[in-house]
Amino acid sequence: MRMTGRLGEPLLATLPWSTPLEEWPEDLVVALPRGISRHIVRFVRIEGVVYAIKEIEESFATREYSLLFDLERRDVPCVEPVGVVLDRTDESGEPLPGALITRQLEFSLPYRALFSTSLRKETAERLIDALALLLVQLHLVGFSWNDCSLSNTLFRRDAGVFAAYLVDAETGELHPHLSDGQREYDLETAATNVAGELMDLQAGGRLQEGIDPIVTGVSLRNRYDALWQEITQPLVVSREDRYRMESRMRRLNDLGFDVAELQVDTQPDGEHITVAAKVVDVGHHTRRLMQLTGLDVEENQARRLLNDLDSYRMKLGLETDDEQIAAHRWVTDRFECVMAEVGPELRGKLEPAEIFHEVLEHRWFMSERAGASVPFGDAVSDYVETVLRAKPDEKSVLGAREGSASDDTATLRIVLPPESSQQGEP
Repeated sequence: MRMTGRLGEPLLATLPWSTPLEEWPEDLVVALPRGISRHIVRFVRIEGVVYAIKEIEESFATREYSLLFDLERRDVPCVEPVGVVLDRTDESGEPLPGALITRQLEFSLPYRALFSTSLRKETAERLIDALALLLVQLHLVGFSWNDCSLSNTLFRRDAGVFAAYLVDAETGELHPHLSDGQREYDLETAATNVAGELMDLQAGGRLQEGIDPIVTGVSLRNRYDALWQEITQPLVVSREDRYRMESRMRRLNDLGFDVAELQVDTQPDGEHITVAAKVVDVGHHTRRLMQLTGLDVEENQARRLLNDLDSYRMKLGLETDDEQIAAHRWVTDRFECVMAEVGPELRGKLEPAEIFHEVLEHRWFMSERAGASVPFGDAVSDYVETVLRAKPDEKSVLGAREGSASDDTATLRIVLPPESSQQGEP
């Protein structure tokens, strides 16, 4: 047996690799919610870290590991590849399939675990938005998924919406760039798969009335097209029309994209220019927050935290030049203050950044009811006691097994709150 990859945990080598994955002992395997898979998948916990192990033919395991590694290097949201296991044999010397090892994405859930008795329309729309953004990110780096679906995606909360992560790259291909035909095929496949998955929920009575699976599948294409055009469509402006160029840059930043370069071409009339922005990977606000505070969070969470940081800086009377000083004080006085209120038994409920976002939302609604601004500390204490304690753990959700190894382990059902207010805090 051979193991290759970024194997930072030597105890991975001690797992029972001579035993078929579906026969691994129950005391070794962690029962986490998982999406539908054509392969046997098991989760194991080693030194506090959960790993996902997928049994797959060696050539496919090696190829998928390489693709995930390349996507990770390009900062595309995907599960972290750890290694591959090759040359497996059972105790009698008969060959066994290879295995792909990835690190389980903390606080992530498959789409079937994000609803209770029925998938609500608001939740479905948030999932489709996240999937459309992920497809755009993949296509910008030249990756054609070829099997895009909700089942092949993991979702993490991101300030009231979701961030999507690719979890299965087995059918994918990485190219220098994609043609319109390759993108079209990917979109048609995605729309068909999403519609089929929602039809499956509908047949089981788990889709809220009023949601049309076909229309929802098509909406993925519409959302993708609008986003793709905003990012890639050249802009024709007059030489003096700086406002439209600046507006385009701001819209791209608001979508989370940074602009690496501008390509400017003069029109035949000599009065107008064509401006094409070359965007880089999503994460504009994430990178800015990381530079200021060292906090590594999702994009929408970063946007919300930065807004609070700016409000805090103005409250202190500090100028823009004092941003680093304000950021240091904000981390101590605001962010760490919230985390200190969250006891060890509550740390697995939500990511710290998502907790902070919900505190801001909670304070807004408390102040709205009171007709006056509620002190920040009071809002934190009230949120922890009345909201956070009632939430299920999402860091590592354990539950009884249901179905076969390739079935969705549907032991967790989480009801999402209504759309939260996006207004600033009082």
